[in-house]
Amino acid sequence: MLPEGDPEPAERMAKAMAIHPLAARVLLQRGYVTESAINEFLQDSLGELPDPFRMKGMPGAVDRLVRALETQEPITLYGDYDVDGVCSTALLSLFLEELGAAVTTYIPHRVGEGYGLNFAAVERFAKDGTRVLVTLDCGITAFAEVTKARELGLDVVIVDHHTVPDTLPPATAILNPMQLGCGYPTRHLCAAGVAFNFCMGIRKRLRDAGYFTARPEPVLKRLLDLVALATVADVVPLTGANRILVKHGLHELTRAERPGVRALKEVAGLSETEEVTAGHVGFRLGPRINAAGRLHDASVGLRLLRCKTLEEARPLAQELESANAERQSVEQVILAQAMAQAETLKSSRGFVLYSDEWHPGVIGIVASRVVERYHRPTVMVGVRDGVGKGSGRSIEGFHLVEALALCEPHLTKFGGHKHAAGLTIESAKLPAFRAAFAQLALDRLTPEDLIRRCRVDAVVTLGDLTEGTVEGLKRLAPFGQGNPEPVFMVRRQVTRPRILPKKTGSGVGHMKLSLESAPSVDAMGFNMADRVALTEGPLDLAFNLGVDTFRGERRVSIKLKDLRASV
Repeated sequence: MLPEGDPEPAERMAKAMAIHPLAARVLLQRGYVTESAINEFLQDSLGELPDPFRMKGMPGAVDRLVRALETQEPITLYGDYDVDGVCSTALLSLFLEELGAAVTTYIPHRVGEGYGLNFAAVERFAKDGTRVLVTLDCGITAFAEVTKARELGLDVVIVDHHTVPDTLPPATAILNPMQLGCGYPTRHLCAAGVAFNFCMGIRKRLRDAGYFTARPEPVLKRLLDLVALATVADVVPLTGANRILVKHGLHELTRAERPGVRALKEVAGLSETEEVTAGHVGFRLGPRINAAGRLHDASVGLRLLRCKTLEEARPLAQELESANAERQSVEQVILAQAMAQAETLKSSRGFVLYSDEWHPGVIGIVASRVVERYHRPTVMVGVRDGVGKGSGRSIEGFHLVEALALCEPHLTKFGGHKHAAGLTIESAKLPAFRAAFAQLALDRLTPEDLIRRCRVDAVVTLGDLTEGTVEGLKRLAPFGQGNPEPVFMVRRQVTRPRILPKKTGSGVGHMKLSLESAPSVDAMGFNMADRVALTEGPLDLAFNLGVDTFRGERRVSIKLKDLRASV
């Protein structure tokens, strides 16, 4: 059903809230139907962030870190190897060092050590004198490893955001807004968001104790670039506290005062003056930080973000750029093989794909591509020496971690979110796991669930497509998971198509449409060249609205999300 109806409520709301009428239509369509609800959504001041002590476990976590700071006990930060883990580790280490704490950092190797806390690392930390171990973006399922750490005399603070198990590890303190009884209003923070709240709590405790009468107080706003990188890359909803953190974090990324961020923007092709968007983070900056951890050593990204000079940062950024190019090459090979395997299973409502030729660091990205193509929950597993390491991605209506929990007899280890998860499995159990997963998908998903839908926020006319509209819609940004970029639709457009080949790689080319009723507006359909036959008659176009600059001239442009023959 398309969102058409009486425009008066949106007009009244636009006047009351001083926002663009089309922005009001979008908010009303998304369920923000009262002034208070819209006002709450639009809050974007740092002063409106919730009190960090509303998070369950915060007092105990702050107490332990403050005591370690006061007595100079060695602290080790153990972060996951993805963007969120790397940024969380960089953020907390930089903050604690500024306070004068004795801190070391550790990022495990994806292939050699796998996800999460491991026994060998715990034993090494204890031997080296660590007294406080902080896990970042992992640890919530590490019951045995945390138990071992306590036996060795380590106090463990868990900073995580993944699904909480029934039995929690025996840690000194656990910060995870997914815990039962947690009063923090934004439950779906990423680990860096949790770590930032941890920093806020520590600073508040020290401020109240007069700690900053003798030394400068850390400016936490400077750490928001790291929070924005992690929040967008980890695809958590950009609402509530996340929206505030990312909005200000994108501003810090644009300023790029951190040498590592400046060097990363250089290799990603972002100019010094270009405003950094959530899209830039998701598709250009985040993947480069992730690349080293996917194929080689994630500590490269950590070292980059901790650099103090641009001269030190540039070689590390170039190393990430090379790793990203290698990752893309490996990904294309695996993608072709995965698509061929999925094609043989396409009658199933859920896929488990596996091969001993697949690099475990890349399969999560490829799983996302398979989901995009077939719109089915997909788990991909790379097998080495009889052990499979997998990554899964899902669709609306299929909770991935809940499904894996029901498949637990086949699995060695698993964890993650509703829409993304990781697992370890013995290779001999893969056929049974595939069958069990497919049966769960059959039981839980209807044929209608497998139909991809394009959600339209408003049906508009070509007269609505102005630069003023584009500017007015920015009030709703940043856009991403939980707050997608608005999708609009115009009806019965006659178009003149032009096919553009892909610059790199193989596959479907692009389609550029000129609208006969608005020749100054271009409609670009990436990877839509195979749908050119539809342009023989009038079209309904669904799209995102933007402004392009070409040879110094600004013009409204539309990026197609979908199209269909008009009825």
